[in-house]
Amino acid sequence: MTLTKADLADNVSNKFGFNKSEAKQFVDLVFEELRSSLAKGEVIKLSGFGTFEIRDKGPRPGRNPRTGKEVLVTARKVVTFHPGQKLKASVENYAGKIETE
Repeated sequence: MTLTKADLADNVSNKFGFNKSEAKQFVDLVFEELRSSLAKGEVIKLSGFGTFEIRDKGPRPGRNPRTGKEVLVTARKVVTFHPGQKLKASVENYAGKIETE
């Protein structure tokens, strides 16, 4: 199963009484704020969930999988996510329930 932004908007609408349009705007606004903060290089810490941050990856040697020729993979920025303890515990508890069923 995959959770989409539309699913999040439906959940916000159902739980908080917003109409569908307002809920979609709210979810879009939250994601835009996350995007713009990361684009500025800011760290995002969501208590009970985890931390998003930008990390610089240096250039490194690579290989073209089609030709086998060596190429230089250029330096770039990547988004990393480190889950918080509550999220880790929730995932582990949920995974444990599935294994015992």
